[in-house]
Amino acid sequence: MKKTLLILALALTTSATFAQDAPAAAESTPLEISGSGDLYYKYDLSKNPNIGTSFATDQNSVSLGMIDIALKKKSGKASFVGEVSFGPRGAGQSIPDVGGQSFHIQNLYASYAASEKLTLTAGYMSTFVGYEVISPLGNLNYSTSYLFTNGPFQNAGVKANYAFTSKVGLMVGLFNDQWNVYQADSSLGLNAFGAQLSLSPVEGLNAYINYLDGSASGTIIDLTATYQITEKFKLGINAADYSGVADDTGFTGFALYPSYAVSKTFGLALRAENFSAKKGNTSALSGVVADESVTALTLSANLKSGNLTFIPEFRLDNGSEEFFVDSDGLGTKSASQVSLAVVYGF
Repeated sequence: MKKTLLILALALTTSATFAQDAPAAAESTPLEISGSGDLYYKYDLSKNPNIGTSFATDQNSVSLGMIDIALKKKSGKASFVGEVSFGPRGAGQSIPDVGGQSFHIQNLYASYAASEKLTLTAGYMSTFVGYEVISPLGNLNYSTSYLFTNGPFQNAGVKANYAFTSKVGLMVGLFNDQWNVYQADSSLGLNAFGAQLSLSPVEGLNAYINYLDGSASGTIIDLTATYQITEKFKLGINAADYSGVADDTGFTGFALYPSYAVSKTFGLALRAENFSAKKGNTSALSGVVADESVTALTLSANLKSGNLTFIPEFRLDNGSEEFFVDSDGLGTKSASQVSLAVVYGF
């Protein structure tokens, strides 16, 4: 692994040196700056903050999501991405507390295009596992799924992407022993192996089979796919099985994401999810009691005006047991909430 990192570092250094000696021979793109800002209002009909998935958690409050800023630069065969976020969605709610810091590095990595087909990358990266992402710009629903909440958000390590054809690609990599952390346990290091097979067999269909396994993080197998069935109708799928380090711990889940673009400025998106916690969990996963399951339906509208998107949303979750709370503080099998989010992308 030290050899891999050394080769990557030398390649990046050589590329940078060549750019200084002969700038005309190395194509360099301008620095790209992009990002987003979001806030929301959410009201649970039981008057309690019931649904325990990530983000949109505050009850009866106009609350902050995050401010996210990303920098991208390419010079010759080398490229760099740095992305940092401020606010609850981008810091405390998407990374374990690190010294009380109020920000979170979402991405910090460098890549080197060794050939037209092979790209090497090292750093701290948004995970390749799952359908939804932290940034609200990447999701049609503002609240998130149980699959997203309980899966990895980021992975640190090294990886290689190889495009066999325009329709088939493979990524393999070694990653730190735990998800969502900047540094590994020094006794374990790059303890997890990850791989992704990407397939585009027909126009409009993209599928990804993901695998991540480590002795400290457990094993997750994940399928994500999108199919642009018509110009306006799109269907997304996410299915995953996670096995923790201890016996019979983890989760299984499946979600469908049909969406319909009514016009260029108005669209509807539905998320239908079933999520089950395995019986060996000694504590509840986020939002679900161990050895129980939940079915969740989320309907969101996306109304766009320039770079601004309004997302009114209604969500209904139904559990296998009474692990939600009603307005009287008693256990109930169902929870429902309405929310309005405002997202600005630049």
